[in-house]
Amino acid sequence: MNLAATTTTQGEKSIGVEAIFELLLQELKTLTGASAKNCHHVACRIAAEVERICCESKRIQASGAIASAAMTLAKHRLQQCIKYYQLGSNRGRIELHSTLSAIIYRYINSPQRQLSYQGRLTVIEDFLQGFYLESLNAFRRENQLLPTYCPRTLIELAEYMAFTERYGKRRIPLPGRQQQLIILRAQTFSQQQPPETCVDMEKAAEGSSGESDTTWEDPAVQLLRNAMATQIEPEPPEESLRSVVVKELMDYLDEKQQSDCTDYFVLRLQDLSAQEIENILGLNSRQRDYLQQRFKYHLIRFALLHKWELVHEWLEADLKANLGLTPQEWKTYTEKLDDNQRSLLKLKQKGQTDEQIARKLGLSIAQLQKCWFKILEQAWEIRNSLMSGSRTSTHE
Repeated sequence: MNLAATTTTQGEKSIGVEAIFELLLQELKTLTGASAKNCHHVACRIAAEVERICCESKRIQASGAIASAAMTLAKHRLQQCIKYYQLGSNRGRIELHSTLSAIIYRYINSPQRQLSYQGRLTVIEDFLQGFYLESLNAFRRENQLLPTYCPRTLIELAEYMAFTERYGKRRIPLPGRQQQLIILRAQTFSQQQPPETCVDMEKAAEGSSGESDTTWEDPAVQLLRNAMATQIEPEPPEESLRSVVVKELMDYLDEKQQSDCTDYFVLRLQDLSAQEIENILGLNSRQRDYLQQRFKYHLIRFALLHKWELVHEWLEADLKANLGLTPQEWKTYTEKLDDNQRSLLKLKQKGQTDEQIARKLGLSIAQLQKCWFKILEQAWEIRNSLMSGSRTSTHE
């Protein structure tokens, strides 16, 4: 790459590649523990990509602010690379996997194959293994690297993962619209899978022996797959409990045949904006709002009835913690309960079963559950109203 300041194809305005390269190199040296050689190579590749994009983009060329656009692009790519570097190989891989999974979740299921949540995850895992290889080949090609190149250091792996995220999100022009590249790949992959296909992840992990274009046995690919191994570091207890809550809610939504609510929940877990969710699910704002309200209904049923003990334990708002209320809030709350509700609450605090409580109070199980739902709902509303007001909380 020529590090001298380059010009656009019209030869009118400088992109300032040399200044960009120096900035990237200095930032990589400062923010990472990578070797000077590694930092130099990564900075060169990012600067070259920025130069190519600025020279080929008609929008940037017509903007009259080419140098500014180039610097913005460079800083964005640097931030992505640093993000994955700081996450490390395991957490970085999980972050990338989650980001791409959220984008394709809705598209990986053909009408002939109505998969459960867990079934989709299995197919997504199989699809992404192939997509990672495609991305690696694209990374080699676009950076003019040898066919055997594979990231071997953390900074190189971070650079590759950042590239893979951008590669998957590339907009491909289609008649009358644009679509992200990874969605097109996922749709094709899903259509090629017969209804009875059951993906064997153990065999997938061992590699394919019959597809010459896959080259899973390529030593470079093996190095990459080892670096991006799916083994996850032990989660902190609170994160482990959160994972259990998420899985139980997914199973609950599947049981209630609310697959669109499951799709919505998966995207919400990725902290996507309402606009992004609408684009991915193909909804307008009114349809998305209706789906959000339906999801909220099922979420409340799950949290206050179906798995109330698990959810309240995760929120640190179980009975031992007075349902997450302060002593004064708890006093005010219990005073507003009627006699039956207070009796039910006291028996629950003593650890008695629903059957025992129902007999003592002369209620059916359905009546008891309805009454308990109301008790939890009132506490839930108090916590939520306080959280949206002056009191802050990290639990809800």
